[in-house]
Amino acid sequence: MKFKMIAIDLDGTLLTDDKKISKEDLKVLKSAINQGYELIIATGRRYYSAKNLIRDLKEDVVIFANNGNIVRNTKDDKVLIEKYLNIKDFHTLIREGRKRDLFSIVHANGYDKGVDLFIELNKDDSRYYNYIEKNESRCVQVNDFLYGNIEKVLTVVYMGNKDKLRKFKFEMDSLYPHKYRFHMMENMSVQGFLEVMNPLGSKWLSIREYAMGKGIFPDKIISIGDDDNDIEMIEKSGLGIAMKNGTESVKKSADIITETDNNQDGAGLTLKKVLRL
Repeated sequence: MKFKMIAIDLDGTLLTDDKKISKEDLKVLKSAINQGYELIIATGRRYYSAKNLIRDLKEDVVIFANNGNIVRNTKDDKVLIEKYLNIKDFHTLIREGRKRDLFSIVHANGYDKGVDLFIELNKDDSRYYNYIEKNESRCVQVNDFLYGNIEKVLTVVYMGNKDKLRKFKFEMDSLYPHKYRFHMMENMSVQGFLEVMNPLGSKWLSIREYAMGKGIFPDKIISIGDDDNDIEMIEKSGLGIAMKNGTESVKKSADIITETDNNQDGAGLTLKKVLRL
């Protein structure tokens, strides 16, 4: 068997635009699992959300949530890898964002306590760009992130003007080198979407750590994605696949580009051909 592991992104890749997994993709993934390939999910989403979205798969898989900062097995929800923002660096980030009139949403590892998200403004505040659903039950509003006793911070998300967020990213990199890792997402419905996390937080670094622990080398991994937070895993895997609907940067980094998009079974059809399922 040339490959042993398949790492696949969710939004814009495995999920259709209405956040479903197509019947064809489900069929292909189940076939791959039955033939001995290990399927892992690598997503920017929180674990709770990702686990719910793949429920139709009806398989025990490892989810690399929050861009690999928290890794759990859906079989028992056991934490396999965890990476958090240093609390001092988290507070610095919040202060610097406020200076620029930027408002954030904080993802934390509170799955077992029923809380994943922290906000300072109301859920429906326009500065959150409908990021939080009205019926969201795992979100807590605090008066001030600096005094809210928030622990185990995984990711801090900023939304808004793309140029403003890019400038913020550049300035933070210059002021505090090696303190943060940034993902500027391009394939999103909002204009600008910036994720900030632990400097070692990335899908690929966590995938590599997990795979090497099982004796699986990078050249035995297939990675599939559509956005810029997928570039590293696509470039460094044995086979990198970019979605037809992916960003130009992702496509340039890939070995293969799917012939169809995420609404037309792009990931499944390509895996079927590559693995001869």
